[in-house]
Amino acid sequence: MSNFPLWAALLAIGIAQFIKIPLHFLATRTWQWPLMFSTGGMPSSHSSAVTALSTAIGLREGFGSNMFAICAILGVIVMFDAAGVRRHAGLQAVVLNKLVDEFNHLLEGMKTLKRRPSEEKTKKLKELLGHQPIEVFVGGTLGVIVALLVHPFFT
Repeated sequence: MSNFPLWAALLAIGIAQFIKIPLHFLATRTWQWPLMFSTGGMPSSHSSAVTALSTAIGLREGFGSNMFAICAILGVIVMFDAAGVRRHAGLQAVVLNKLVDEFNHLLEGMKTLKRRPSEEKTKKLKELLGHQPIEVFVGGTLGVIVALLVHPFFT
């Protein structure tokens, strides 16, 4: 219960995930509670976690420590992945979903082929996998803020 870096990172994840719900409501006027457990979106909970962890380790062990260096480098990798590889996988999912839709439309137009089950036709790939750079930045900033605010409770 006294592991400050662990609690700072977990709290940052929880706050970032929760923030997605009212931000989505402001944009669409619909409540989407499953966003609490979803990937992608504003802010990046991955970025929040790794920056909260790095900040907490820096405050606890020192910003010149080996532990901080390890956390900082792993954090940069996670944030780069969130804005790069995972984002591009989401963009590919958009293209694949469109291709599947067009293919299914073509199949429906061809009367000589057997009809496929409707569940198979409607299954879509998740498109919101990664983050825009601003989402990573905001998530990272949130993580630092959470760690700084939680630190006094563990000293």
